[in-house]
Amino acid sequence: MAIEMIMPKVDMDQETGTVVEWLKSRGQQVEEGETILVIETDKIAIDVEAPGTGILDGISAHPGDVVPIGTVIAYILAEGEKLPEIPAGVEEVNNALTPSPTLQPGIRDIPATPVARNFAAARGVDLSTVHPTGKGGKITKADVVAVLAQRESPAAPGKIVATPAARKTARLQGLDLGLVKGSGPGGRIQVKDVERYQPQDGSQATRPIPEGDKIPLIGMRRTIAERLMASYHSIPHIQFTVRVDMTKFIKARDEYNAVALERRDEKLSVTAMLVKLTAMVLTEHPWFNSSLIDDTIIHHKDINIGVAVALDKGLIVPVVKNADQKGINQIASEVNDLITRARQENLNNADVKGSTFTITNLGPFGVEQFNAIINPPEAGILAVGATTSEVVALPDGAIAVRPIMRLTLSADHRIIDGAIAASFLSDLKAGLESPIHMNS
Repeated sequence: MAIEMIMPKVDMDQETGTVVEWLKSRGQQVEEGETILVIETDKIAIDVEAPGTGILDGISAHPGDVVPIGTVIAYILAEGEKLPEIPAGVEEVNNALTPSPTLQPGIRDIPATPVARNFAAARGVDLSTVHPTGKGGKITKADVVAVLAQRESPAAPGKIVATPAARKTARLQGLDLGLVKGSGPGGRIQVKDVERYQPQDGSQATRPIPEGDKIPLIGMRRTIAERLMASYHSIPHIQFTVRVDMTKFIKARDEYNAVALERRDEKLSVTAMLVKLTAMVLTEHPWFNSSLIDDTIIHHKDINIGVAVALDKGLIVPVVKNADQKGINQIASEVNDLITRARQENLNNADVKGSTFTITNLGPFGVEQFNAIINPPEAGILAVGATTSEVVALPDGAIAVRPIMRLTLSADHRIIDGAIAASFLSDLKAGLESPIHMNS
């Protein structure tokens, strides 16, 4: 009996996975437990093992495809076994109650995403009548929806039928869509129709499309875009900035690292010290270690600090678990290890789960001050700027040059009021300016 290979769920809040690479091809022999596929969640790349032994066949998700969890993406067959007639276990994202009809002969050969195929089957849409707009000429769910829309609401005489992307492209180019002939279902105008349009008189009616590499918004980059857009629009951010005199902080770090050098211990980074001191302050400010889930505010028992790490293809946030309960030596070791493995793309799923508060440090890049977007469902994020020499007035009225760092705290105003945020930032500033309890 054919063994279904589905898009796995490896995280509680995961809804989709992106196919990165098939390590085995259709028709090849695979062994149970052998890594045959690499997928990417919103956080990390994951190796997927074969669920059985046999011949790999029926691959329906290709590199770049974003697939709902639970969707059948391939089969493992016994020698001489044929593919099932109907893809079983395909997740219908719209939860349609209409039973899927038997696929017509030849439909399986039409390139389409698994979701589009099942969506069309549930609604009686012949895939051979659908114009594909997806990568590699594949039919997407949006293409099927467009066909259904044409059925339900035929275009009135003279009405221009075009995709939203085509309308936007035409608007940016200053092009009258009435001049463009659509190649989509029912004459719908596609983006490519706008891009390929040439005036009959040979004039330049549109601005030229910029040349350059076209990189699809998929995988980690797509998830970052979606999550931050949702956070920016759904969470009312309030920001507070303080200037911190880093004189004693730098001295404490230098003294620690001098001893670490003699003992051949790992050096203490600024980020590690920030993690420790922030965790200590969070123990006194539980509102910042909270999440708003539906209509309930949850105070988390554990203090898990996420550390944002910039990668070539995006941003990842490995997590120091129970940071308030660990000494500075252990935190220094964990932070160094997590950042190193993040840059090597060698983190596992547990390394990036469970953060309750995030620190992002752009100081090493010379950025003095910035506002960070909250990583939902957390209640706040701390943006750390570069330490620069500045002229300051001392309490006795004297003028001196001191190392100054700016911290900007972004808070979820649904959970945290201004006075609470100010108190948190004041305590953190005090801890940084006098880090005498850091080893506790």
